[in-house]
Amino acid sequence: MTSFRYSQLFLVFVFCGLTFITYSINQADFAHSREQELTKYTASIATQSNWQGNGKALYQHLTTSFNFQFFQYIDTNDSDNSFTHGKLLAESRSIIKNIYQIDIPLTRTLANGRLQVKLAIDKELTAVSNRFQYQLLLIWGTFLLISVFNVLLAALHAKKLRYSCKIIDDLPNFTFHAIQKSKLKGEFTPLAKVLESCQSNLKAKVDEFNDAHEKLTRVAFQDPVTGFGTRAKFTEKLNEICLPNSQQLGVLAIVRATELAVINQLHGREAGDDYLTRIANHIRKSLVKSPNAYFYRISTADFALILPDISLKDGTTIIEELKVAFDEYQQNLGTDSVAYIGLCPYLQGCDPVSLMTLADTAVSIAQTLGPNSFHVQQKLSGDELFGDSRWKIAIDDILKRKAIKFYAQPIRPCRTNIESYRELLSRFYNDQGKFLPTTTVIAMAERHGMSEELDKLVILKTLSTLINMPSLTGLFGINISSSSANQESFVAWLKNILVRQRHLAARLVFEVSESGMQTNLSATYHFINEVHSVGARVSIERFGLGFTSFKFFKDVRPDFIKLDGSYTRGIISDTHNQFFVKMIIDIARKLMIKVIATSVENQQEKLAMEQLLLDGLQGYYIAKPTPLITVSKSEKLK
Repeated sequence: MTSFRYSQLFLVFVFCGLTFITYSINQADFAHSREQELTKYTASIATQSNWQGNGKALYQHLTTSFNFQFFQYIDTNDSDNSFTHGKLLAESRSIIKNIYQIDIPLTRTLANGRLQVKLAIDKELTAVSNRFQYQLLLIWGTFLLISVFNVLLAALHAKKLRYSCKIIDDLPNFTFHAIQKSKLKGEFTPLAKVLESCQSNLKAKVDEFNDAHEKLTRVAFQDPVTGFGTRAKFTEKLNEICLPNSQQLGVLAIVRATELAVINQLHGREAGDDYLTRIANHIRKSLVKSPNAYFYRISTADFALILPDISLKDGTTIIEELKVAFDEYQQNLGTDSVAYIGLCPYLQGCDPVSLMTLADTAVSIAQTLGPNSFHVQQKLSGDELFGDSRWKIAIDDILKRKAIKFYAQPIRPCRTNIESYRELLSRFYNDQGKFLPTTTVIAMAERHGMSEELDKLVILKTLSTLINMPSLTGLFGINISSSSANQESFVAWLKNILVRQRHLAARLVFEVSESGMQTNLSATYHFINEVHSVGARVSIERFGLGFTSFKFFKDVRPDFIKLDGSYTRGIISDTHNQFFVKMIIDIARKLMIKVIATSVENQQEKLAMEQLLLDGLQGYYIAKPTPLITVSKSEKLK
């Protein structure tokens, strides 16, 4: 309201100035009239300068023409002729009359005496004061009207400003009001337009930020491959259903996609993502009758399903439908399995850690029951590692029953003078004849320190197969773990077995991963030297991932190196990849080492690799793994 105060102050100055001007004009008019009266009196008294009569007579003579406030004649010769009338000092008057008061006593010496008068001004003074009073009333009445108008206008502006401020104050709270233009008319119309535009633009920005936030939320809390929630969202939901006052019940299921690592290795990450997407789609379709279900991807190959407000029986029915879908997908995928499922019930107040242990135990047990199996675990057995313990029992059973079958995948040579081999892929099965996930079996064997026994079983089974099937010719590759290859006791056992079967040892190629062999170079040298000493050969698989690859195979001198599948997948368009492969081939040729490309999946990759003059090709486009038929007769090797 500073402008209002300034305007009022300006009006006060203006009207004070008007008042002063009016006063000055009236004062000048009044002074002029008095001056004329004095001039007339002066002229009249001049004719009486030789007056020698009575003072009273003089007074009576002069009053016919003038009004006196005070009249005094003092005769110097005869005091009887002296005469005094009126008062020299005027009676009290109003303030306005006082400001126009002009008291000018006039003294005149006559022939025989002295005359002192003071002319009366009451009539003129009253007239001028009345006129000035009227003018003051008019001036300050106008001031009052203007001030009242200004006050009302300022109040109206203040009201509009408060309304505008309220709208602006609500903007940070993202509260958008419809602008009432009737409240912001006149000079406030531009402000109404600006506020409306500001609200519109801010709302558009807020919507834009909300969209961006939603996208970021999806990135942070939604898996980009499957569209399921992330582990963070699962943890939040798990804690919610486990609250003491949640009053929730339902079923928790864990789906483990055990073939992801194999598919990534053989076909690339795009194929692995497609595999996970297909599993996610099967989960959605199977749970379409449970609209309240929640889906999460909680790790690389694990999914979590929360099915609220259903019984364990109904949950089992849903999971059975999901297993059927997995079985159908397995036929198209061509793998040992698709995924395994473990499920358990939950109630309010349950412990999240115990619930996850229960579900993990269930899925671990399911993996020992055959392809795409599921298992229901209603309560803990008291052993939190029950699932792992179950795997130890399952692997012991595999070793005891020698429950292993072979699939063979050939490596096609690129030239006629190149000797190649077929890779034997181990498949383990349970006591019901159902295949178990190979990668899980191997991982669990390493966890329980049983990988060496498992590798021995694979080697003995291979030798038995070659002995009992003399029709099988050529070289055969056997996968063994790098941990076994680095154990002196295992290498001594292997050499002893191969010495007794030298005619078969020359047909074996032991495949070991490069990363595992680089961890202990001295043990690697020993393993390769001992294998070579009995006529067998060594192939380093997944070659090229380590930084010391060139120095490694230069010093170790394996018989074969199998390039990691990532080189094949990028060979067509990646010139750096082509250069690296050419360099490997050039160095390998000088060292008499054969180079094999893996994960060849299409004609373009095959032609590109052949143009680079590799020694052999392996992949689903070349040949898929097929069962190696064995006879029932077996020979026990010691």
